[in-house]
Amino acid sequence: MAKYLLLKHYRGGPDRMPNCRTPMDQWTPEEVSAHIAFMQHVADVLRERGEFVDAQALSPEGTFVRYDAEGRPPVTDGPFAETKDLIAGWMMIDVDSVERAHEAAAFLSSAPGPDGEPIQEWIEVRPFLEHVPSTTD
Repeated sequence: MAKYLLLKHYRGGPDRMPNCRTPMDQWTPEEVSAHIAFMQHVADVLRERGEFVDAQALSPEGTFVRYDAEGRPPVTDGPFAETKDLIAGWMMIDVDSVERAHEAAAFLSSAPGPDGEPIQEWIEVRPFLEHVPSTTD
């Protein structure tokens, strides 16, 4: 088994979301509820298969923090990431192959949007690092 992170981005991916030109904050409450219920359904299906690990939605707000030598670390609401770089949420899965990870991502991508149509959003599939490189590698 290998762990993968399925990342949902606010902008949707390279071609955005082909079937969804309307930002989620302009969807009806029923459309938002149906979308979230579908994501829960995906999690339930993956859980039944023993592949689901965890999932969370993320707020677009956040702060950047870094080490700045001695003293208090600087905290800022920037540098400002481009919207395309912001992650809307993630799902962690543990599956047998990268092909299975891609199948799960495609299933998640079929979540409904406005008018109940699948939004076909791009889901970024990132494997967990299995081997931490050392200075001798």
